[in-house]
Amino acid sequence: VPPTEAFKRVDEAAMAMGWDIVARAPADGRLEAVATSDWFGFRDDIVVRIRPDGAGSRVDIRSKSRFGDSDLGVNAKRIREFTARLKAMP
Repeated sequence: VPPTEAFKRVDEAAMAMGWDIVARAPADGRLEAVATSDWFGFRDDIVVRIRPDGAGSRVDIRSKSRFGDSDLGVNAKRIREFTARLKAMP
């Protein structure tokens, strides 16, 4: 889909995942969010970037823990879940 539509879908998927959106920059193709863990309140920073790619878009995502040496796979799991949600959208 074109970048403007991709941004809308990215925003919708991020909100559905319960992330706190801290920045929306549709003109730059960037959404920034924070995910907070239920148990200890750890905060992870997330950036999603949308770029034109031919007639469609390319979506890149990064999720990074603020503290600690290991996230026990939480960020990778978050990225997989987000990607699955995004791909499942009509």
